[in-house]
Amino acid sequence: MKIFKFGGASVKDAEGVKNVLRVLKYEGFQNTLIIVSAMGKMTNAFEKIVNAYYNKTNNLEQNIEFVRNFHLQIINELSFTKNNSIFMEVEKLFGQMIGFLITNKSKDYNFIYDQIVGFGELLSTKIISAYLGKNNIENYWIDVREYIKTNSNYREAYVNWEQTTANILNLEKKKLCITQGFISGCSSKKNITTTLGREGSDYSAAIFAYCLNAKSITIWKDVEGVLNADPSYFENTQLLQQISYSEAIEMAFYGASVIHPKTLKPLENKNIPLYVRSFYSLEKKGTTVKKGHSLYPEIPCFILKEHQILISISALDFSFMVEYNLSDIFKIL
Repeated sequence: MKIFKFGGASVKDAEGVKNVLRVLKYEGFQNTLIIVSAMGKMTNAFEKIVNAYYNKTNNLEQNIEFVRNFHLQIINELSFTKNNSIFMEVEKLFGQMIGFLITNKSKDYNFIYDQIVGFGELLSTKIISAYLGKNNIENYWIDVREYIKTNSNYREAYVNWEQTTANILNLEKKKLCITQGFISGCSSKKNITTTLGREGSDYSAAIFAYCLNAKSITIWKDVEGVLNADPSYFENTQLLQQISYSEAIEMAFYGASVIHPKTLKPLENKNIPLYVRSFYSLEKKGTTVKKGHSLYPEIPCFILKEHQILISISALDFSFMVEYNLSDIFKIL
């Protein structure tokens, strides 16, 4: 089985949804599972709903209406007929969210966050599944919360690998499957959503790949692949055609933003290759992360970390500085 992952920037509008269809027609879609993030900046929009609700501000309804209209506009731009069930599916999800806001008694911000923000992924996958079906791409939609199970560490949940693997192995593997990134379900509490951390959709893809012994993961982006520097800050950046798992983990640790750090280790453990490709250039191979050559081509990589402070410490009397001196200094800082 192969895993495709589409991030928020990939499905930020109706054209992005159409790109998913174009990718599947080009690559084939049998025995494929698709992980999708919330559309565009919708995670941020849902966070505004959480904050308005939690802080009891007067713009809660306005924030909900903004998110609702955003998704309905995309549906209309995708030319769904008025009797298509997608309209009912979307309204049902908004009804569930509003129902939670009305009945919730918890004051735990992180708990509230997870119950609300995850609707972004549920909405995006419902729309994409319906659009593919409308274009004769047979698929089935699953709620990832029934498959990836975690503890109740809201906003940064830990995966229960044993239970998750058992659930995922029950998937029907020959058909195209559409599901959500980022969100998961609590093992010990029924109908409770957890999340895997911001940008955790890559990790969701890695979890499915690990449990299914997938052939590969492809992360579809609006960039050519992994570059040796951020083109927003550096000129004449170059494509890295191949990166080893260890090199990619180190790059992620130091701040490279193309691949989520937690994504890489499960793939390395089972030697599952990861491809980073552009949905604008389907004929290009992009970047491959796999066992083998550390870096190809062997060129310097540059990672810019903003808002850093460098402290230089020296003794005034030529004496040596030892460990306990440093601990005293850092206490002052």
